[in-house]
Amino acid sequence: MTTAPVISGTQLRLRPHVLSDMDAFGAFYQSDRAQYVTKPDNPTHLWYGFAAEVGSWALTGMGSWAIDFDGQLAGQISVTHPPHFPETELGWILLDTIEGRGIAFEAATLALAYTRDTIRPASLVSYIDAHNTRSIALAKRLGATLDATADRWDDTDVVYRHNVGETA
Repeated sequence: MTTAPVISGTQLRLRPHVLSDMDAFGAFYQSDRAQYVTKPDNPTHLWYGFAAEVGSWALTGMGSWAIDFDGQLAGQISVTHPPHFPETELGWILLDTIEGRGIAFEAATLALAYTRDTIRPASLVSYIDAHNTRSIALAKRLGATLDATADRWDDTDVVYRHNVGETA
C-alpha cells in the first residue's frame, strides 16, 4: 500500500494526509495542546516527521491518517512502528478543542478495527505521557489495559495494551 486508505465513520473520515495538513501540525506543536508529545525542533524536523508519517504507508503498510471532521482537519490517528518504538503503536493527536464530541474515540475505533483486520500486528500499544489523563481515559475507553511491565522508549510514558485478537 502506498497511501493510507480512506475509512468513513459516522461523523468523520480517516484520509491520507495532504501537504497542507503540515501547517496545522506546525501550529499544534507550538500550542499548549502539544505538552505531552515530542515536538519537532525546527521546520526541517517538522517536515521529516510529517513525511515519515505519510511515507510509512509505502514502506511498512501502516502509518498515519488525517482525521477529517466536517471537511476540516481535526487531528491524526496513527498505527506505526518506527525503529525507536519497542512495539506497534496506536497513537492520536487532536488539533482543536473538539473534545466531548467523540471524535478521538471514533477515529481510534476505526483505526483499531482496520489494524485488527488488515495490519494484524503481533501486539499493539499506546505510549502515553503519564500526566495525559485525557489520552489515558481514551485508551481505557477503547478497552486497552495498563501494562506496567512493557518496554517503552520514553520513561515518562505509560503503556496501554490493546487486544488485537478480537474486534471492537
